[in-house]
Amino acid sequence: MRPSDPKAGPTRADGARSTVPEGRGPVRYGPPMPEPGLPVLPEVAGVVAAAAGRPHPEPPGGAPALLHAVRGYWERRGLAAGPGRVVAAPGGAPLLLALTAALGGDLLVPRPCPAWWAPQARLLGQRVFSVPTPAECGGVPDPYALLETVRRVRAEGGDPRLVVLSVADDPTGTVPPPEVLHEAVEAAVGEGLHVISDETWRDTPHPGPQGADTVLFSPAEMFPDRVTAVTDLAGGHLPPALPAACARFAPTAHGERLADRVLDFLTATGAVLAAPVAAAATYVLNEPENVTAHRSLAVALHGALAAAAHRAVLAGGGLALPPRAGRHIYVDLAPLRPALAERGVTDSQDLEDFLSGRLGMAAPGGHRFGDDPAALRVRLSTGPLLGSTPDECTASLTAREPLQLPHVAMQLNKVTAVLDELYGEGRESER
Repeated sequence: MRPSDPKAGPTRADGARSTVPEGRGPVRYGPPMPEPGLPVLPEVAGVVAAAAGRPHPEPPGGAPALLHAVRGYWERRGLAAGPGRVVAAPGGAPLLLALTAALGGDLLVPRPCPAWWAPQARLLGQRVFSVPTPAECGGVPDPYALLETVRRVRAEGGDPRLVVLSVADDPTGTVPPPEVLHEAVEAAVGEGLHVISDETWRDTPHPGPQGADTVLFSPAEMFPDRVTAVTDLAGGHLPPALPAACARFAPTAHGERLADRVLDFLTATGAVLAAPVAAAATYVLNEPENVTAHRSLAVALHGALAAAAHRAVLAGGGLALPPRAGRHIYVDLAPLRPALAERGVTDSQDLEDFLSGRLGMAAPGGHRFGDDPAALRVRLSTGPLLGSTPDECTASLTAREPLQLPHVAMQLNKVTAVLDELYGEGRESER
């Protein structure tokens, strides 16, 4: 789906080689993560309201109660996290900024990657290099392409020090198979790189047939001394309106020093959680039964919608890897290029504008994720398919057959109709 040549050399993810004219869809105004599309859990809203009257600020890195919840969260996932080796921050971007600053050097990321990864390094004046992903998944760099990129960057006088990858990917919605993940991390560690594992979507693997063969591991389980795991709670725990994230550092002296350095940066930049957000984060990370039950329902709903959207894309002549986690799919409409070109759609920014207008929902182009601007790729999210009102979204969550609800079927039919029109015109032009 994403053909690339590892021998083409390191590709800068900070604007180099871009074919999109200046000012058209700059990545610095890139899209947020796919939204849940669901009302806030009432218990979470109650916790936020109760904490709104607190007069004292939260300490940088998180208060003891929050850090205890963070340690419990990681430990339940097989990653021991002692005192001094976890921190919390007001969102994934401030946390990654602090990590990138603490580690220094050039940053390597898979192509495509989440829109919020590369800007942190660019802001610090550090270079970012994109590495092609394997054919079967996104989220991790192809190990051979990674080794070649590191070699060429160093030959050009660069200083690659860290690589960011994900165990459940935005934008592709895929989960790297354990052997593919292991090869990528092994290659990075072998070159002396520090690995930042973005585990934002680790709690959202789709249930049912589409996720039957999905096995999710953390690189911190494979190479515990060289990996820092981070998660943005907007992935599966809190709404984007309550930004919070946490990190778990290696159980080594180096891990403790890195945690201290990150805490220094969070303190210096004033990246402190608001008290109501900290209370909400503490509540959901302790994972009471109502929170886990709601998360399971939401994950199943988004999984069903992602599978339906995937079927619609394939039937309409597009390409997409099967979604395995999260609230999104990554669509390649290269087979429909002739029909799109007749509408003036020739690159990913054009495609973003076209589909966003026709579908009535955000459809960010692949260039926003560091992908080739000339390619016709977009990320489609499942949140807008749930409905346009809180009542419709709640009905989608509680329905036994959500795909049969009129408001859900209407949104899916929009996707089908737009692609069928393009596909039909493409077949006519081939005759």
